[in-house]
Amino acid sequence: MGTFVVENRIWDQAETMPRATLAALQTQRLREVVARTASVPFYRDAYAKCGVSPDSIRTLDDVRRLPFTTKDDLRQHYPLGFLTVPRSEIARIHGSSGTTGKPTFVAYTAQDLKLWADLCARFLVGGGLKSEHLVHIAFGYGLFTGGFGLHYGVERVGAGIVPAAGGNTPRQIMLINDLQADVLVCTPSYALHIAEVSRAEGCDPKNLPLRFGHFGGEPWTEEMRTEMEREFSLKAFNNYGLSEVIGPGVSGECAAREGMHIQEDHFIVECLNPNTLEPVPDGEPGELVFTTLTKQAMPVIRYRTRDIASLNRTVCACGRTTTRMSRVIGRTDDMLIIRGVNVFPSQIEEALLRVEGTAPHYLIEVDRPGTLDEIVVRVEIRPQQFSDKMRELHQLHDQIDRAIHAITGIRMKIELVDPQTIERSMGKAKRVIDHRKEIKP
Repeated sequence: MGTFVVENRIWDQAETMPRATLAALQTQRLREVVARTASVPFYRDAYAKCGVSPDSIRTLDDVRRLPFTTKDDLRQHYPLGFLTVPRSEIARIHGSSGTTGKPTFVAYTAQDLKLWADLCARFLVGGGLKSEHLVHIAFGYGLFTGGFGLHYGVERVGAGIVPAAGGNTPRQIMLINDLQADVLVCTPSYALHIAEVSRAEGCDPKNLPLRFGHFGGEPWTEEMRTEMEREFSLKAFNNYGLSEVIGPGVSGECAAREGMHIQEDHFIVECLNPNTLEPVPDGEPGELVFTTLTKQAMPVIRYRTRDIASLNRTVCACGRTTTRMSRVIGRTDDMLIIRGVNVFPSQIEEALLRVEGTAPHYLIEVDRPGTLDEIVVRVEIRPQQFSDKMRELHQLHDQIDRAIHAITGIRMKIELVDPQTIERSMGKAKRVIDHRKEIKP
């Protein structure tokens, strides 16, 4: 059973309902959302092709008869082709960045915003948040869902908020210190940047008043958690969400920190082989697919997230009955295939953080100068490890090489670079540059 790192608290008794009760509720809500989305031309046509109607939904297994939705489908119906309510009922619009330069928009009714705040409150309370805390939010406030989602979740719990937004890291550190914030909310890579800048300014990050951190917005490893807790002397909690499904609040860790509890009274989750689209066994990684059950403005049916994770349906020590998901280990669209081997950036991060002397700042560059793929991993050295002694640098290089080979099974070119030479991001960290995509056919 899990070891609790904070007091075990549950926000909403719906998180502990018996599985049979939950399944009946999900089935009823699935029928309702199929009926509601039939007003969307995309779904109306897809249901006709599948031979599906609300009345034909008898059990939860019937979700597999429904059509998939992809990000491309949303783009093709830009800007609000999936809206199921009159425009007059829209309370807010958010969006996620798109490769075409236009965002994928998502709309919310007032009821959607209330639900979103409640779902964020669930995982925040599970991760130690209390009304007496002061929360420093260093997410961007804008179309990105992270800032506002966490903001209203914190407000729902009753805790205080410093809406610092992103950027200007020295000022962030000043605010955390002067206002004595207990909790940090941002991407994990930006948290490490805060630690780095703090140290450069002569302030040990351990001396900041932070006690908890709620981190999301990008995949991160268990090794990254260890690194952040060592840097700040705080307890770090993981959460997961994506704009198209609702934003943060789809799942989050409880006090046991043994997977993120999916809010199954509001979402149906499937874990599928991305190639065959068949379910994978619990515990095996697959692509997460979500169906929203209670969203009003823009519900989505079987949305293919491209995120790779595994599911765990065993009983959690915290008392919640909901299915847990693992960390996201990568995305189907960021998986690198190097000489026939599947490699995720998170595997390289895991290897680097196992080697003493490397900083958690790295860049992966992939190229194909001839007929074979070549991969270069540029790794920053910690300032305290920086040495002119070639023997020590060679040892560090060899340790990194062995660690990456042990996890990925392939050899990569390792380049050790000076501290502070890899570009920092105020938002989601850019870890991979794939030059092969630039090669013209």
